[in-house]
Amino acid sequence: MRKLAAVAAVMAVVSVSACKKTGAGEYEVEKPVVGTQTDTIMTPTMSVGTESATVNVPKVEVKKDSATIKVPTVQINGPKKK
Repeated sequence: MRKLAAVAAVMAVVSVSACKKTGAGEYEVEKPVVGTQTDTIMTPTMSVGTESATVNVPKVEVKKDSATIKVPTVQINGPKKK
């Protein structure tokens, strides 16, 4: 059990130290095969910006109507005095 833990610890140290940054967005990784093989991994880049968009807004017209409407009226008559 101790050998397995020791081997796992050594592999963890080797795997962390087998990767080094070689440039902007580039890392060099050594793969454990019979011997070692070195590959360069390119990390993705991202650019953020804005662009203009044209939006067509429908024109809304309000038509004024000069028609006469009937408005209800209320007439209140007070109590008659005697």
